Amino acid sequence: MVARGGMARFWSLESLQMAAADGGTESSALVDDNGSEEDYSYEELCQATPRYLQPGGEQLAINELISDGSIVHAEALWDHVTMDDQELGFKAGDVIRVLEASNKDWWWGRIEDKEAWFPASFVRLRVNQEELPENCSSIQDEEQDADISKHRQKIAENKDQMRTNVIQEIMNTERVYIKHLKDICEGYIRQCRKHTGMFTTAQLSTIFGNIEDIYKFQRKFLKDLEKQYNKEEPHLSEIGSCFLQHQEGFAIYSEYCNNHPSACIELSKLMKQGKYRHFFEACRLLQQMIDIAIDGFLLTPVQKICKYPLQLAELLKYTTQEHSDYNNIKAAYEAMKNVACLINERKRRLESIDKIARWQVSIVDWEGPDVLARSSELIHSGELTKISKQGKSQQRTFFLFDHQLVFCKKDLLRRDILYYKDRIDMDEMELVDAEDGRDKDFNVSVKNAFKIINRATEEIHLFCAKKQEDKKRWMEACESERRRVQEDKEMGMEISENQKKQAMQNARKSRHGKMKGVSYNGCPMPPPHQSLHPIHQRHITVPTSIPQQQVFALAEPKRKPSLFWHTFNKLTPFKK
Repeated sequence: MVARGGMARFWSLESLQMAAADGGTESSALVDDNGSEEDYSYEELCQATPRYLQPGGEQLAINELISDGSIVHAEALWDHVTMDDQELGFKAGDVIRVLEASNKDWWWGRIEDKEAWFPASFVRLRVNQEELPENCSSIQDEEQDADISKHRQKIAENKDQMRTNVIQEIMNTERVYIKHLKDICEGYIRQCRKHTGMFTTAQLSTIFGNIEDIYKFQRKFLKDLEKQYNKEEPHLSEIGSCFLQHQEGFAIYSEYCNNHPSACIELSKLMKQGKYRHFFEACRLLQQMIDIAIDGFLLTPVQKICKYPLQLAELLKYTTQEHSDYNNIKAAYEAMKNVACLINERKRRLESIDKIARWQVSIVDWEGPDVLARSSELIHSGELTKISKQGKSQQRTFFLFDHQLVFCKKDLLRRDILYYKDRIDMDEMELVDAEDGRDKDFNVSVKNAFKIINRATEEIHLFCAKKQEDKKRWMEACESERRRVQEDKEMGMEISENQKKQAMQNARKSRHGKMKGVSYNGCPMPPPHQSLHPIHQRHITVPTSIPQQQVFALAEPKRKPSLFWHTFNKLTPFKK
């Protein structure tokens, strides 16, 4: 809202309270499917878990531990790739020893022999810092039986305590997470909807996505989790079944995670205006929310889905095979890894279809359906010689997508321009190796060749590569294409028609803007052909050697340089 004279109007608590009073008949909180309301109060949460709610509380606790001589370990939530010697690089799931945490943004840590700074927001502290003894080798032989018995009893007690610690962390973080979701829904969304002059329905949908659905789901999940929580003896709690029961429900995070980059862009545009910055800050104060900016609150669902596998992995570590919850925890760990993996894969595919759409509009004389009508990933590309039944050879550039193989011809003068020629449906094809020498089907001499045969029509396509290595890569790529199609089917991997159409519209709009008024031999000229590199890495399951979590590129917190960081004059720009 802008006051007369063009000056920005500052939002106050009083103005928002008046707006809240106008909507006083509105329910104060979302309710679950049973119509019950069991949210914890802010005071209760502060008293129960102050280190999660008070800004800097966790950092203070870490410094106290380090000062006392304790060893503090953290696990990486995301990859941290760096080109600078002053920064510590690591992968998701790596264990880092925290050596100094006086700065809230950057901590000093060690991995093996390497010590350097790393972003604190990229890691999660381990609940249990001390490792259990592995054996009893130090016990004297004459006292072995009695001491081993006592030692085993002590190990069992320690393991029970450590399992208690993990269970309590899961419960506490879940309760705090519900508080954050409630703050977003009631502190931000509700107020935004009352100010229609500032926010359109489309803007709110972009910024907040389906977070209200997530809030409703998580409240039901927490309610079931509380039923399984043993308050008297937490280590006996059996919470694995809750994760298994709700594993399909966690799929709603996919929509939120996919939308999150758009939310950040839209929010960034608004925050350039003072009236929006003041409005969101007034919302935070009115709701008595902790001192975190709105973009930090909107990141919490993405962070949460990353943390579940790590928490369950740590819980599984301290759950004996004799424990009644062992099998369920193990299954829940695998289930949550797969949920996170599917969400990550969908996010990657959405980025992929944008690249594919931009590639297609750069192709001259395109015919038939869009590539995205059936495909969502480029698997391999390169040049091959295609041989016809008449023995005629044609050098073409091939692009292997899931479900189809597209081939184009390079322009004689402009080698960066491609003309569409045809495509092959891969769903009915069989890959066959061809030996060097004269081929009986085509009656020509071939080298580094392979065939693709249609099982229904028995139509044969013969291709020759320049080198044996190229042939090997193509045959591996064709086999990989079949595997990926099957894996997508098993995973339920689908990109909506609206998302595909939107990608094509954006690509065509971008091309039209660039090529307006430009012609080539009397015809509209496409932009220079953009290389569409195959994505060589694709993780269907997360390795189980360590509690590792699939990385969300969108989930990485913004790297905010602290004041002391400017003292390093030779730092290179941050690299992802």
